[in-house]
Amino acid sequence: MTTSKLQEHLLQIITGLCIAILLLVPFHALLTIWAADNFGHYTTWRLWKEFLLVIAALLGGGVLLLDVELRRSFARSWLLRLIGCYALLVLIAGVVAYTRHAVTRTAVLDGIILDLRFLLFFTVTWVLTKKTSVLYMNWRKLLLGPAVVVVLIGVLQRFVLPIDFLRHFGYGPNTIDPYETVDQKRAYVRLQSTLRGANPLGAYLVVVLTAMATLVTRVKIRWHKALWIVVGLLSLLVLFFTYSRSALLGAVISVAILIVLGLRNRPQLWRLGAVVIILILLAVAGSFAMLKDNDRFQNTFFHTDEHSHSTESSNSGHVQALRNGLEDITRNPLGSGTGTAGPASAHNDGQVRIAEDYFVQIGQETGVIGAGLFIAICVTTGLALARRERDSLARVLLASLIGISVIGLFSHVWTDDTLAYLWWGFAGVALARLRERSAPDT
Repeated sequence: MTTSKLQEHLLQIITGLCIAILLLVPFHALLTIWAADNFGHYTTWRLWKEFLLVIAALLGGGVLLLDVELRRSFARSWLLRLIGCYALLVLIAGVVAYTRHAVTRTAVLDGIILDLRFLLFFTVTWVLTKKTSVLYMNWRKLLLGPAVVVVLIGVLQRFVLPIDFLRHFGYGPNTIDPYETVDQKRAYVRLQSTLRGANPLGAYLVVVLTAMATLVTRVKIRWHKALWIVVGLLSLLVLFFTYSRSALLGAVISVAILIVLGLRNRPQLWRLGAVVIILILLAVAGSFAMLKDNDRFQNTFFHTDEHSHSTESSNSGHVQALRNGLEDITRNPLGSGTGTAGPASAHNDGQVRIAEDYFVQIGQETGVIGAGLFIAICVTTGLALARRERDSLARVLLASLIGISVIGLFSHVWTDDTLAYLWWGFAGVALARLRERSAPDT
């Protein structure tokens, strides 16, 4: 078999693996729990996408070995260099923590997976899209096709299905709770659809709504536009009933960024846009003033009310968790090691450290250097997308990155399987496919 034929076969396999991950990961929680409920081995089923990712990465390495020009482009990329440095630091921090008995083996392995898997997937889709445009040409179907199903299931959960319907698929105390509530009130059930919780669903919908808003402005056929408007409104409804305040804020910011990008080259509309934004802000302020004593309003936006029986509100718990995380970084600016903070720390024999802030989590694990490297990766990615913002995919990713980064200040946003794989996978596609020759490598 010739080198070109071998490379072609490798690219076909990698494409199939990436498409499988992108299509199935929105249903990861549901499928994993259902499979484990029927066949056991919950942890093994949870890692299905990581198994596919490792195979795709190894085959991608083979493509690099066969293509000299691709290797040169790979080596010139400042973004990939940053990712390499960050990955090395995460691995070293994990090994050091484990040798010092600061973390269990399960926790350090889980921490490495959670911290690096989405960046590895970014690298794989970047390499793939340098050689073939299959993912780029089908990004709308790959992103929004599964999203429509997720949204429809969310609507059914809200208006048709019983609140504990997911227990029939194995949801429960040993996996994921079949439903969440606001302030322990069954009157305020939070939608989670096929994702692993209400907050992950809300963050995922930020990307979906941003993409739909972009399509509505770009689609020319009327019934296509009407269809996406309906699906967008249903998505917004599901987002609202997640009661995820950070996701609502992230969605508002993402759509606002889209509006700014759209008006940037149309100065005559800036004045109208400014007036609309001022009116919206006044309406929001007025609503808060008039409804501040309304129970539904309080539970929706404050997750508590004057009738609450909870010993501690989620607001005070978040503030305390954030304070503890910052104190950890102050005491140990070099970090405590991979797996010592965030969701992975649940495996550390009771030494759980949840800062409810993804950037603080990285600082707790890898210190200020690691946090700085990760922020540099996000900023470099955002700048690269901004240089390509005329493209629909790059515009969606740029706007949603800003919204998701805000969400990351209130939750461990990039530890969620669905959002991490989808956003960073499509980012690799956008940056590899759309690099401008006049711009430096990213």
